[in-house]
Amino acid sequence: MAQMTSAERVLCALRREEPDRVPHFEWLIAANVRTALCPSAKTHLDFALAMDHDALLVDPDWRREQVSETRYRSEWGYVLDYGHEEHGVEVESPIASLADFERYTPPDPTAPGRFATLERVVAEHKGKRAIGVHLNDVFSVPRYLMGMENLLYAVAGEPELIRGLVDMSVEVNLALAKEVAQRGADFVWTGDDYAGNNGPLMSPKSFRELFWPGLRRVAQGFAELGLPFIKHCDGNIWPIIDLMVEAGPSCLDPIDQQGGMDLAEVKAKFGDRVALKGNVDCGEVLPFGTVEETIAETKRALREGAPGGGFILSSSNSIHSSVKPENYAAMMDTWRRYGQYPVCAED
Repeated sequence: MAQMTSAERVLCALRREEPDRVPHFEWLIAANVRTALCPSAKTHLDFALAMDHDALLVDPDWRREQVSETRYRSEWGYVLDYGHEEHGVEVESPIASLADFERYTPPDPTAPGRFATLERVVAEHKGKRAIGVHLNDVFSVPRYLMGMENLLYAVAGEPELIRGLVDMSVEVNLALAKEVAQRGADFVWTGDDYAGNNGPLMSPKSFRELFWPGLRRVAQGFAELGLPFIKHCDGNIWPIIDLMVEAGPSCLDPIDQQGGMDLAEVKAKFGDRVALKGNVDCGEVLPFGTVEETIAETKRALREGAPGGGFILSSSNSIHSSVKPENYAAMMDTWRRYGQYPVCAED
C-alpha cells in the first residue's frame, strides 16, 4: 500500500478501514512527560509534531480568568482547580437550581477569536495531519455548571433541569461544530465521562431517558456536518455501551482496562459498527511497569485492535503526570516497529 499522510491515515481508520499503518495520538500528555522526551516542545502541539503524532488537537478559544494560584474561572462561569495537573476539577459552579438555569446564558459559540487556534493550525497543517477539535456532548457541560454531586442528585430528583442542561449543551456544541467544520477541522471528539471503574455514574435507565437522546442528536449533527466523531468515555461502560454505539459515534475511546473493558471483546462485538481507540494500560503498566512490560502491552493492544482496520492506538486514557517518560517512549517505538499493516505483533 502507498504511504498515506497522517490525515488520510486517521480518517481511514475512522471509516473502519485499514490504512497503511495504525494511527496514534493522545488527548493529553502531561508537561513533565513532554519535557523529559522533548525539552524543546513548549506546548502539546509542539510535542505532537516532534513525536510524529497523526493528529493535532485543539480546543475552541475560551476565555478564562485566574482567581487564585491554581484556580481559573471559565467563560462559562465555573471555577476549575488545576493543582499541579493540566486537567482541572470544578470547585465552584453557577447553577444549583432550575431557577438558576433559567437565568443562565452560555457563552457565544461565534464570539470573535473563538477559533483563532484552529484557524492557525489549519493554515499550517491541513492535509498533512488530521486536525481534531475538542467539543462536548451531554455530560461535561452540565457537570461543570452544577458540580458533579449536585448534578447526580438532579439526575434522581430534577429531570427537567437535566433535560434543560443537556439541550443547551447539544445546541451550543452543534453551533460550535458548524463553525469548526467551516474552518477545516477533520474530526471532533468529546471528553464527557459517564462512568467510573465500577460502572456508569447513573442507571442505564436514567442514561437512556435523560442523556441518550442528546447524545444521539449530537452524533447525528456532527455526521450531517461531515465531521467524524470520536466519543471518549473511560471507566466501565459495559451497561451502556450498546446505547453509546447506537447513538452513532464514529469511534469509541479509550476502552479502559481499569474499568474492566476488554479491547478484543469490544472489537468482536462492535468493531463492524464503530472504530476503536486505545487501550495501552495507563493505570498500571505505563506508570509502574517496566519498558519490557510496556512493549508487551503495546503489542497486545495492536494484536487485539488492529486486525481489519478501524483502530487508533493510544493509552487507555491519557499520558498523565505519573506515566514514566521512558515507558511512553517505548510505547511509541513499539508502535512504529509493529504498527504497519499487515500488523504482526506476536510476543
